[in-house]
Amino acid sequence: MMFESFLQTGFGQDIVILAKPALFNLYFAVVSIPLGFPLAILFALGKGSHNKIISLFSRAYIYAFRGSPLFIQFFMFYSIMLALNRPLWKPMGVDGFILHPLFLGPLVLILNTCAYTAEIFYGALKSTPKGEIEAAQAMGMSRWNIFRRVTWPNMIRLAWPAYTNEVVFLFHATAIVYFTLPVINEQKDLMNKAGELFEKDYNLFLHFSVAGLYFLLISMALFWVAGVIQKRLNRHITGAKTISFRLFPRSRN
Repeated sequence: MMFESFLQTGFGQDIVILAKPALFNLYFAVVSIPLGFPLAILFALGKGSHNKIISLFSRAYIYAFRGSPLFIQFFMFYSIMLALNRPLWKPMGVDGFILHPLFLGPLVLILNTCAYTAEIFYGALKSTPKGEIEAAQAMGMSRWNIFRRVTWPNMIRLAWPAYTNEVVFLFHATAIVYFTLPVINEQKDLMNKAGELFEKDYNLFLHFSVAGLYFLLISMALFWVAGVIQKRLNRHITGAKTISFRLFPRSRN
């Protein structure tokens, strides 16, 4: 009875109504993170490459996407795709797919997070102890084995805290997807749906508070998963700290 009474309140109704829109925010993040991760590794290695062309291309890509607002990137890519619709996408019969927010949204997020993550990985790559690499070379290990057994474990361990923040920031960035791309049918995310509810009763605090609560809970879950992974990465280090979320700060005493 108490649960039914809670669902009849404005807060409870918003929790139910905004549950489906939250899935769209999760979709954008879940698709973008796994695809942007391996691309970021390639661009990080490319930035540190001795090949000047590869290094220059990687640096230019990272600089371009880190140096421009994500909001503008959405507008730019949508405008480009829309301009190519009649001469290219429509004759190929893929116009509905290419211009769809569920494709274009993750595409821009992948390119954006790839640049930021590549810079994080590049910094970790430069921080890899040179002595370990030289020891592996002295043992006659191939370049691939050196990367797999020496460079990569150190790089991911050093980069993981910063990468965790990037993952959470990326999830938060999904809030602007439907502010820049067209809304199709009932494909509304948290912020878009909260704005729609606000237009009906002008209850700003209620609707956006519930939307913010969804972002907070999902972010907490992301931090928890990241903490579990970091604990696994640092399992060989005594006294290593892990990312954790606490509702209340620890006492100094």
